[in-house]
Amino acid sequence: MAESIDESKNVELTDDDLESNSKGQLIKKAGQLRDRRNELNQMASERASKRDELNAKTREKVDEAQEHREKRDELNEQVQEHKEQRNELNAKANELFDKVDDMKDDLELNEGKSADELKEEIEDLEFKQQTEVLSTDEERELIEKIENKREKLQNRKEKLDQTGDLEGVKEEAQEVRAEASEHHQKVTELADKAQEHHNEMIEAYREADDIRDEADEWHEKFVEAQEAADRHHEDFVRVQKRLREMDKEEEEERKDERQAKKEQAQEEAEEIYQRFKEGETLDTEDLMKLQRAGKL
Repeated sequence: MAESIDESKNVELTDDDLESNSKGQLIKKAGQLRDRRNELNQMASERASKRDELNAKTREKVDEAQEHREKRDELNEQVQEHKEQRNELNAKANELFDKVDDMKDDLELNEGKSADELKEEIEDLEFKQQTEVLSTDEERELIEKIENKREKLQNRKEKLDQTGDLEGVKEEAQEVRAEASEHHQKVTELADKAQEHHNEMIEAYREADDIRDEADEWHEKFVEAQEAADRHHEDFVRVQKRLREMDKEEEEERKDERQAKKEQAQEEAEEIYQRFKEGETLDTEDLMKLQRAGKL
């Protein structure tokens, strides 16, 4: 940051200086005021250049922030588009999965045990029949259980044979859900990128504010130097005006002196002329005075 002006180098001018100082002193004072004015103007120019340079950097940072803002907004629009598509697809997938459940209910596939469970139970009962010593009643009861489960297994298989459409709907539902997941992934990726641009925008604006604050400080220093330069210029003009007045006064004094000498010469010539008319003999100097006065 630029330092404040060294006040000790400034040139002071009072009304008393203008009135009482000699012409030589005022000429010297004018030179000092002019030199200090030029020095301050140079200082003001340098500070203005620094201010303008910082203001240009501020604009660059603001432009950079604006670019990040536009990119962020563009990405947020894409996020919104993918969200809408994701939600639409999820809604469609939910409808399809509900349809699958309805079809299962129609086929009663959601009730009772699955085919694999029934097969396992039948195998356990057959193993028991083959490995354990059973009474006639116990074996009859076991055979009935096995037959009952085989019948249930057959019913289950018959129902599963009727589920071709169900599997197609289920597959479609899974495909739609997968597509919705892809859009959700895009939402996440784009939202992260949008957040990065948002953070960059905030940082650029912060840097712009810092640079602008520094530019404002340089502007204050510029104004300080320019005002000091203007004051020195005004005082320089005052001294110049006073010097012109003094020149005019001196010219008036010389003019008065010349007029007084002329009048004195006229009076002296008139006196010589009177003596001449009275018959007095004139010497060469007297004749020259008469000639200069236009009497001869």
